[in-house]
Amino acid sequence: MAALADSTTTIAELRTRLQAFVRERDWEQFHSPKNLSMALAAEAGELMEHFLWSTPAQSSAIAIDPNKRGQIADELADVVIYALEFANITGLDVSAAIEAKMAANAKKYPVEKARGRSEKYNEL
Repeated sequence: MAALADSTTTIAELRTRLQAFVRERDWEQFHSPKNLSMALAAEAGELMEHFLWSTPAQSSAIAIDPNKRGQIADELADVVIYALEFANITGLDVSAAIEAKMAANAKKYPVEKARGRSEKYNEL
């Protein structure tokens, strides 16, 4: 498999590669929306575990620690893989979903109210 990079790889290419990987192993039979959403949550938890009990500053240091970076990258990859496989199985368009969500968030969090603030939209 050729080396991939964010700057040159499309979401469609990742989805196609993932679909081929899953089909070669006959795993689609196990990949229901329920199972994939649960696997996604589990992998997100494993990613969070690297930062458990750390302060924000400590978490930034952990994220760039060469001894931890590979493990963190593996967990991030698992999260993205399950999210993309969820999109494959459900037929959801990831880019369209992100675009719609960002448009909705732009309305909820207008720049003039939300810049530099962490409150929820109904508290701005």
